[in-house]
Amino acid sequence: MSTAAEPAPVVPPSSLLPPVRRDALSRRFLEQLTQRLDLNALQNMPEERRRGELRPLIDALIDRDASELSTLDREEIAGDLLDDLLALGPLEKLLRDDSVGDILVNGPHETYIERHGRLEEVPVHFRDSEHLLQIIERIAARVGRRIDDSSPMLDARLPDGSRVNAIIPPLALRGPTLSIRRFGTKPLGLEELLHLQAMTPEMAKFLEGAVKAKLNIIVSGGTGSGKTTLLNSLSSFIPEGDRIVTIEDAAELRLQQRHVVPLETRPPNVDGKGGVNTRDLMRNALRMRPDRVVIGECRGAEALDMLQAMNSGHEGSLTTLHANTPRDALTRLETMMLMAGFEIPLKALRRQITSAINLIVQAERLQGGARKVTSVTEVVGMEGDVIVSQEVFVFQQVGVNSDGKALGQFQTTGVRPKSMLRLNACGIDFPGNMFMQRVLLRT
Repeated sequence: MSTAAEPAPVVPPSSLLPPVRRDALSRRFLEQLTQRLDLNALQNMPEERRRGELRPLIDALIDRDASELSTLDREEIAGDLLDDLLALGPLEKLLRDDSVGDILVNGPHETYIERHGRLEEVPVHFRDSEHLLQIIERIAARVGRRIDDSSPMLDARLPDGSRVNAIIPPLALRGPTLSIRRFGTKPLGLEELLHLQAMTPEMAKFLEGAVKAKLNIIVSGGTGSGKTTLLNSLSSFIPEGDRIVTIEDAAELRLQQRHVVPLETRPPNVDGKGGVNTRDLMRNALRMRPDRVVIGECRGAEALDMLQAMNSGHEGSLTTLHANTPRDALTRLETMMLMAGFEIPLKALRRQITSAINLIVQAERLQGGARKVTSVTEVVGMEGDVIVSQEVFVFQQVGVNSDGKALGQFQTTGVRPKSMLRLNACGIDFPGNMFMQRVLLRT
C-alpha cells in the first residue's frame, strides 16, 4: 500500500549574516561614521549620551544601505559599531561575560580566553593589525599613557581593575599582542573559596586567627595561581578599626574595610623620568601611620624595606610573591633583599626573615585548572645558618580523574604551630583536635 511522502522539515534561515558579509558592512558603516563625526568631541561626552547620539545615525545608515537585514543582524552590527567607536571593539563582548577570565590576543586573528581554569580559542578577531593597535592606543590614552615605536610596551589597567599588558612591533613579531588579567566585578570571598574547595574550613579558621593576631603572612605561588584572590580574602579578616595602606603596581586589591589608603606605582615617562616604584611608596607609606601595610606583589629591593617595617611595629602585614614552594619563597626573599644593594651577611638576612615572617601560604593552579591552597607553612626560626619551617596544613595530589582534573586530599601534618602562643594571647583558640594528623577533605 502506498503512502504519501512526509513533508521535509522546514529549516528556518540563519538569522545571522555570514562573517565576511557582516565584517564588510561594519567596515563600510564605520568609515562613513568616522568621516561624519568628531570622535574627540564624542569621547568627551558622558557614556549614556554618546550611545544615544550615535544610535540614530547607525540606524539611518542601515536603513539606507542594508534595509533587508533582520532585527537580530541590525542589533549585532549596531553593537559592533558602538563598541568600535566608543569602547574596546571586539573585546567588549568578552569583558561583559563574567565567566571569562584572562583574555589573550596574539595578533588580530587569534584570541584565547581562560574559562574555568582552562585556555580555549574563541572566534573573536580584529579587522587587521591597525584595528587592534587602535584599541590598544585607546586603553593607553584612558590612563594617560602612550604606546608607539619609541615606547612599544604598555602596562595599564581597565576601569574594573583588570591588568592590561600590550607589546607592539617591532618587539612583537606577529603583530600587536594584548593580555588582560581580569579580576571580575565581585572578588571571590572566603565563602566562594570554600565552596570551590580551594581550602578547608579548618585552614580558613586558622588563617583568620593569624590575620587577627597580626601575624605577618606571605602568599606565594606561580602566575595565575590565585595569589591576589587569596590575599583579598585574607585581608577581609583585618579588623575594621585598622588603618591599611596598600601598595601595588596596578590596583587589583579590593579591600572591604573603610579605612584604606591605596597607593599605586608610576612608570617613568618617555624620557625615563618621573617613575615611582614600590620601594619609594613603601618608604612613604611608613610615614602615613599605617596599622597594616599590604603590598600587592613583592618583586625587588622593596623586600628589605618590607621586612624592616614588619620588624619595627607594622605587624600584621601581607604581601604576595612568585615562588613554586614555601622554601623557594624564602630563597626568593633572600635574593630580593640582596637587590637593595647593601652588603649584608647571609646569616643576618635570614635572621631578618625569620623574625619578620610568620606564615607562608602557598597557592597553586593544579592540573585541570583548579586553584588550591596547597600548603600553610610556619617559619619557626633558625638552626645554625638554616631557616627552619614546618607545614601545618598540606594538600597532596594523588592523581587525576577522567576529565583530567587533579584529585587529592587536604590534611593536617600533626604539627602544633609555634604561633599558637601568640594566638592564645590574643584570645584566639581552636578545638583540641584542630591540628591532629588526619585527612580533612578529599577532592
